[in-house]
Amino acid sequence: MKVVLQRVKSASVKVDNSLISEISSGYLLLWCIEKGDTPEDIETLTNKIINLRIFPDEQGKMNKSIIDAGGEILLVSQFTLSGNIQKGNRPSFINSQDPEIAKKMIDDVAEIFSDRLAVKQGIFGALMQVSLINDGPLTMFIESRNGKIHS
Repeated sequence: MKVVLQRVKSASVKVDNSLISEISSGYLLLWCIEKGDTPEDIETLTNKIINLRIFPDEQGKMNKSIIDAGGEILLVSQFTLSGNIQKGNRPSFINSQDPEIAKKMIDDVAEIFSDRLAVKQGIFGALMQVSLINDGPLTMFIESRNGKIHS
């Protein structure tokens, strides 16, 4: 399971030029579900992301979690993070999870986060236009395999 986390001042998703979701300060999460990913990976990543202390405190040091900072999450399914470009010039997405399973897992991610903070989503499988104002900029790549962080 792979996630690109971007701390944002704002982020939004449009589909067919219609605004679907938007957040103010928080995280834009581009989330990839791959074959072999498990509920333990979801639990590991959501727990890590909720508890990361990468928001500034009163002294400007990265010392607050997204919950401490009152942030929101914009969750966007991003199967292209599984793209394999080792051979040729056209990516292979053979490692991407089947769409029905991936959608259920993305919904599980959103549900876990929504127990603790505001969560908005893109539309699974849609051609989306994602906009953001990166705060910092702060961008991280986080990966979980077998319920353990690999980053």
